[in-house]
Amino acid sequence: MGTYKDEITKRRTFAIISHPDAGKTTLTEKFLLYGGQINEAGSVKGKATARHAVSDWMEIEKQRGISVTSSVLQFEYQGMCINILDTPGHQDFSEDTYRTLMAADSAVMVIDGAKGVEPQTRKLFKVCVMRHIPIFTFINKMDRDAMDTFELMDDIENELGIATCPINWPIGSGKEFKGVYDRNTRKVLTFSDTMKGTKEGEEKDYPIDDEKLVAAIGEDRRDALMDEMELLDGAGAAFDQEKVSRGELTPVFFGSALTNFGVETFLSHFLQMTTPPLPRKSDHGIIDPYSPEFSAFVFKIQANMNKAHRDRIAFMRICSGKFTAGMTAFHVQEGKDVRLSQPQQMMASSRKMIEEAYAGDIIGIFDPGIYSIGDTITTSKDHFRFDGIPTFAPEHFCRVRQVDTMKRKQFTKGIMQIAQEGAIQIFQEYDSGMEEIIVGVVGMLQFDVLKFRLENEYKVDIIMENLPYEYVRWVENKDYDMDSINGTSDMKKVKDLKGRPLLLFVNEWSIGMVEERNKGLELAEFGAEDIEY
Repeated sequence: MGTYKDEITKRRTFAIISHPDAGKTTLTEKFLLYGGQINEAGSVKGKATARHAVSDWMEIEKQRGISVTSSVLQFEYQGMCINILDTPGHQDFSEDTYRTLMAADSAVMVIDGAKGVEPQTRKLFKVCVMRHIPIFTFINKMDRDAMDTFELMDDIENELGIATCPINWPIGSGKEFKGVYDRNTRKVLTFSDTMKGTKEGEEKDYPIDDEKLVAAIGEDRRDALMDEMELLDGAGAAFDQEKVSRGELTPVFFGSALTNFGVETFLSHFLQMTTPPLPRKSDHGIIDPYSPEFSAFVFKIQANMNKAHRDRIAFMRICSGKFTAGMTAFHVQEGKDVRLSQPQQMMASSRKMIEEAYAGDIIGIFDPGIYSIGDTITTSKDHFRFDGIPTFAPEHFCRVRQVDTMKRKQFTKGIMQIAQEGAIQIFQEYDSGMEEIIVGVVGMLQFDVLKFRLENEYKVDIIMENLPYEYVRWVENKDYDMDSINGTSDMKKVKDLKGRPLLLFVNEWSIGMVEERNKGLELAEFGAEDIEY
């Protein structure tokens, strides 16, 4: 094997998903702690010390303690090169998370031991199932009172429709949390508070039949553990690596990210059970990651990551071959060669320039405004395209205009850039220009982020007026006369940034009425370009 093949084989790329507050950002930080990337983890709530979580960089995230953009973090551990895609937990940013899952090979699902499966986890999980990506479950916050362990397993199986296989098993929870039992080694790892953020802490392991174990956790606890294991061995699903790889069985681990307990065990097991970068589908068939031809797709665009530079970065997932700084590749959607300049890897808001990267890696490329989400870049003679990334129809709309008419230019530039990142979708009145802009979003919180970013990054104050529309349909017929449409009173004609005509509706039943009244009119939930391949 050549060196570039060795490099690809040691890559592991995964996304972390969870409901808000399940402890996802804390777990991400602890991974970085073990990878030697940071010496001390910052508590996300930013208590007396004003440290913020390293993976949250945007100002609004620091103020609210939530992740609203996906960070990409890379570190080395046990000879592996690990790329973590940290995703927004907040439900209003699910669209960004869906796209991020397209760039990952597996997912780590973080569940709060006291709450079990929450609505947001369910939604994201469906995307993982749709893509058949392996899912690993970390049940967090065991140092707080948790649900019964068997109930937690049932909850995952019933809510998400996937079989569970606990790799370790908790002994108590909250103040009574004594540690976890490893089913494979038949040893108990005892828990003691590990100084809330340093990785030392005392962890001792005892074989299950060791007399010292009784002294450490008490006879009642030991006997209860033996009973639970007997029950689990009889009724639980056996570990099956093939089922894990197909996304049909999730290995489950228990611990506490805040106190570091169980994190390192989880990381080691996880790396053994995950695969190197997987082949990807394109319109020319399956693309092998070990192919010598470089290929990648854009899954995220982020403007103004660095206030000093006012720049735009296109995040790409490398799907095959090797990348070298400054190389030229073919941009399939634009139909021309592009130079991939200023490549960087992110450590939240800090970044380092890189010389090379391999299949499985995520890189940020300077974007002069030519990339869109879903674009394919390749050095292959076959100008193939990777499968499209879904665009979700917005469910909330508002009319946006700037307070100071002298700032027209900044307003237009700001709103266009934020739209190109995919966080918002912009529509205009069907027969007018950019004077009045209608913004559509999947989640209401995105309006707050839009207002905040326009004020902070572009120095533009805006007035937002909520609109009652909830449904959007693209007009499929290219040559349909929009003026002749016989509409309903709750319908509005608009066009998107590409000039494609759309109809907005307040009521769902109006859609059917408009289709009935206008013979031959074809309406679609997605824009044609979003589903062309």
